[in-house]
Amino acid sequence: MTTWHTLDVEQTLAELQVDSAGLSQAEAVGRLARYGGNRLPEGVGRSTWRRFADQINNLLIYVLITAATITALMGHWIDSTVILIVVLVQTVIGFLQEGKAEQALAAIRHMLAPKATVWRDGHRKTVAGEELVPGDIVLLEAGDRVPADLRLLDSRSLAVDEAVLTGESMAVEKNNEVLSGALPLGDRRNMAYSGTLVTYGTGRGVVIATGADTEIGRISGMLAAIEQLSTPLLRQMDVFARYLSFVIIGLGALIFFVGYWLGHNDPTELFVAVVALTIAAIPEGLPAILTVTLAIGVQGMARRNAVVRRMPAIETLGAVSVICSDKTGTLTRNEMMVAAVVVGGQRYQVDGDGYSPDGAVRCDGEPVQQSPLLTLLGRAALLCNDASLRHQQGVWQVEGDPMEGALVAFAAKAGLDDKVARQDWRRIDVIPFDARHRFMATLNHDHHDHQQVFVKGAPERILDMCAQQHAENGSEPLNRQLWQDQIDALAADGMRVLAFASQTASRGDVELDFEQVEAGLTLIGIAGMIDPPREEAIAAVGECHAAGIRVKMITGDHALTASAIAAQLGLKNSQRVVTGQQVDELSDEALQALVQEVDVFARTSPEHKLRLVEVLQAAGEVVAMTGDGVNDAPALKRADVGIAMGRKGSEAAREAAEIVLLDDNFATLAAAVRAGRTVYDNLKKSIVFFLPINGGESGSLIIALLAGLTLPITAVQILWVNMVSSVALAMSLAFEPAEPGVMKRPPRSSREKLLNGFLVWRIVFVSMLFVAGIFAMYRWAIYQGHDIAMARTLAVNTLVVMEVFYLFAVRYLDSASITLRGVVGTPVVLVSVGLVVVLQMMFTYAPFMHRLFDSRPVALEDGLLVIMAGVAVLLALEAEKYLRKIIFMIFGRKISSAR
Repeated sequence: MTTWHTLDVEQTLAELQVDSAGLSQAEAVGRLARYGGNRLPEGVGRSTWRRFADQINNLLIYVLITAATITALMGHWIDSTVILIVVLVQTVIGFLQEGKAEQALAAIRHMLAPKATVWRDGHRKTVAGEELVPGDIVLLEAGDRVPADLRLLDSRSLAVDEAVLTGESMAVEKNNEVLSGALPLGDRRNMAYSGTLVTYGTGRGVVIATGADTEIGRISGMLAAIEQLSTPLLRQMDVFARYLSFVIIGLGALIFFVGYWLGHNDPTELFVAVVALTIAAIPEGLPAILTVTLAIGVQGMARRNAVVRRMPAIETLGAVSVICSDKTGTLTRNEMMVAAVVVGGQRYQVDGDGYSPDGAVRCDGEPVQQSPLLTLLGRAALLCNDASLRHQQGVWQVEGDPMEGALVAFAAKAGLDDKVARQDWRRIDVIPFDARHRFMATLNHDHHDHQQVFVKGAPERILDMCAQQHAENGSEPLNRQLWQDQIDALAADGMRVLAFASQTASRGDVELDFEQVEAGLTLIGIAGMIDPPREEAIAAVGECHAAGIRVKMITGDHALTASAIAAQLGLKNSQRVVTGQQVDELSDEALQALVQEVDVFARTSPEHKLRLVEVLQAAGEVVAMTGDGVNDAPALKRADVGIAMGRKGSEAAREAAEIVLLDDNFATLAAAVRAGRTVYDNLKKSIVFFLPINGGESGSLIIALLAGLTLPITAVQILWVNMVSSVALAMSLAFEPAEPGVMKRPPRSSREKLLNGFLVWRIVFVSMLFVAGIFAMYRWAIYQGHDIAMARTLAVNTLVVMEVFYLFAVRYLDSASITLRGVVGTPVVLVSVGLVVVLQMMFTYAPFMHRLFDSRPVALEDGLLVIMAGVAVLLALEAEKYLRKIIFMIFGRKISSAR
């Protein structure tokens, strides 16, 4: 593979078989046929039918579909239809939610340059970006997006923003000088890469790679090779569904053979009974509740400008133990800002937000009212400057170089009005910035026959050009060591430093020349610029730490800058920074040990980010990755949950992520973690609510089958309970608010079982209560002389009433439910209970329901007995909570004493 940055211009042109006149049109057409178009390979999206089919990829759903098919073949059309409706409802909910997420992202897709200016047949020509081929000579100017990977042939003051590939927030100065050795992409100053943005100057380069062969294309290839992981919840639900399905099918088969061989029952009737048992044991509503609970979390995030592309991702955030974040544009705004200035030997702090001109210059925390030196520095920063700011759609944006935009904002904070100052000091001439002389100079006239030269540039260069320094009372000899110490202090804080100087020009001068400004200047001061951390990101990092989540910064920027930003964000161990080169030197075992200690990684490539995510996952961590650049896309895809920035993020990052933050607000991530933990808590409540109901139904049927008794509830009545009353009640649990202290507890283990010992006990205990209630009511009704239809109606109503009272108990698994808060519940709980009451009245008294479910009207005295059964369940559960608390206090104290 050719290392283009190590070849000189002549070698590069010879390697590509082209000269300075460019390719001929005929040669370009031939190369296009040979190399293909300059476009990234398009991923194959999921079709509508595929997205629909993915919603039923669940073992429990397969069992239900099988039951529906068999019951239909046996002529039990009502049972079959109801089962299929259950499956359809679950599928449609998930399908519609994913469709909304894809539509929300459809409007924000772009990447490669649509047009390019080339030199062909010795003439300048504009062609479609897709038609570029290796060997084409491309002309670049400010505002262009680089259309392909280029080796620069020449440049004039060329600067390129490479943040999308490297994460470096500052534009990189480019030249055509030969480089040596294996260099990170961000240090290849003689190269320009596809998808990056020219912010300043002009240049000319020869195309060395197009399409899939570019750096962006290479990252695209990495994405295709990365396997996307399943979420912790889906893994848990898959194991749970598998075990439950095998138990149900095995139990059904056992009862069928026992009933047929030992009980000599009619096989057709026996099979219908086993189907009823299967339906009773499967929590049909659970997939729907799972989907709805996730959808509610997704909708909550949508209100906070976060698009969740795959619903389970919202719950995965609740299990996240490590967040790996890119720096530029994620933890920071990707907007340069003057953070500190030094004039007259005094350092001042500058506050504000990005390119906004609002803010103040402070000394020891107090705003500075009047300072001639600060005004002079602000004037130099504004006049020796080609950028401007504009306010559009509530956001301040820079036209020109981002660094110069930051200087315009600083001038406003120093008290200068942009338009007034530029009118009062009209520019006469300029020496543009160039990498060779490393400064920019302007000649300005103030309409009062005063002319002033303002110069800005690299600190070392400006110090060499100065003999004096501005002071409060005029000028004085330059104290170079003092200024060097201040420059080093700003650099140590991760800032990029510029120096400013001035010189009084002779009246009537209309031109600037190098000899005039290269000596005899008077130093005004220095300014330190940085892409500062977002205020909301600082708070979000603190909230994540409180929740037991480690936050790690993985950036392509320089180590000093990364360390300074990490310290401001409050990351742990911010002083220790590991570079991508050091990562390359470590084995996976050594890196796995190191990554537990280090939270800041700098000068990293896409491969480094991906490897760090994989090493953390191998150590058992659940990893979230946030980013906005093309260089973040592979790690975003590999992470347990990838979170991309929507406003300034690249298309590659958005496509690789499960969650897209449309407002690029890192603080939304902490809110998403809270939502994820709440979703998981509510899902566990739903499972603990559903399973005892199914356990009670199944237990009563098993007892009846083994004892040779009539079934107390039919299959279609079970489906009514499972999919109407149970779902309506369980749905309210999806709206339960976050529990107190949800962000104060450590993240759950990725290996945690869905059901722990306590929850299994609670399910078994409540199932026994439900079995007792169903059978007691059914046998009592038969004893009272009611027919089987009436006895079953009473049994079904008893089951539903027990569910209602159990709902109030399950909302507080460990604390008392018979309290004002517990009885009143949330508005959603009360609405759900009211809905179930209305539905159950229809089941009991509506004639058309009698035909569908073979139900009968219930007398008032019988109804009161049904309600008492529900009260008995609630009292039994409250007694169990009380006894369990006493047992824990006794044995817990003994264990504590033994220790």
